[in-house]
Amino acid sequence: MISEEQFQKELELIIANAIREDVGDGDHSSLACIPDTAKGKAKLLVKDEGIIAGINFAKQIFNYVDSNLEIEELLKDGDEVKYGDIAFYVEGNSQSILKAERLVLNAMQRMSAIATKTKFFMNLLEGTKTKILDTRKTTPGIRALEKWAVKIGGGENHRFALYDMIMLKDNHIDFAGGLTKAIAKTKAYLKETNRNLKIIIEARNLEEIQEIIASDGVYRILIDNFNYDDTRKAVALIGDKCLTESSGGINEKTIRAYADCGVDYISSGALTHSVYNMDLSLKAV
Repeated sequence: MISEEQFQKELELIIANAIREDVGDGDHSSLACIPDTAKGKAKLLVKDEGIIAGINFAKQIFNYVDSNLEIEELLKDGDEVKYGDIAFYVEGNSQSILKAERLVLNAMQRMSAIATKTKFFMNLLEGTKTKILDTRKTTPGIRALEKWAVKIGGGENHRFALYDMIMLKDNHIDFAGGLTKAIAKTKAYLKETNRNLKIIIEARNLEEIQEIIASDGVYRILIDNFNYDDTRKAVALIGDKCLTESSGGINEKTIRAYADCGVDYISSGALTHSVYNMDLSLKAV
């Protein structure tokens, strides 16, 4: 996984690019009618229910726009919220508050939706050993925010990107000439480049499971698009040789049954690619 320092750099890039995109050469709506010395106060109003996420990111946005803005937090990331709750107050230069408003709302609405869905999936797994993972099926440019939201909702992050973990899927295996060759080439590559990256390998059937476990050094096997019966067989075959992960169209109706098969992880792209934004507003007070 990426370091905290790398993660923070991603957030800084997101903020800088989003402000560039939204503000350009100036917020002329505010510049036209609000004096640059005007002071104001606004509240982040919740108009929905679920898990709030992005408060800490909002603080970073406000600080980037104007370090003199003051935030009074009433809630924290991960809290359950309902209609009418107030997450925080922000006070200071009125133009600065308005300049940051849309980015704060866009980010928090998206992050809260992801955290809410993740928490919902986590509740379905209660009583099992299985943990929920996100994927790389994220919105281009804001992956750090979406993966952060998954963690706020109680889930765990898969690899962040292509550079922090080896994941051999069907196309890699086929292009490499088969499973055994793909694994051998990967181990040789890691040795030659002096990289210490974990290896995850996708299996398409039980025969491939047996081929994978014949090789040492595999961190996790991705049991992809298996039915329940074959998933249980795969878990039994793998035993304690490495970790197990189910994936492939798993949803709220099937996630518990896959967890009951005994897998360590279930990955779901739906956590980040199929959510409806939480309704939030920033209102002057």
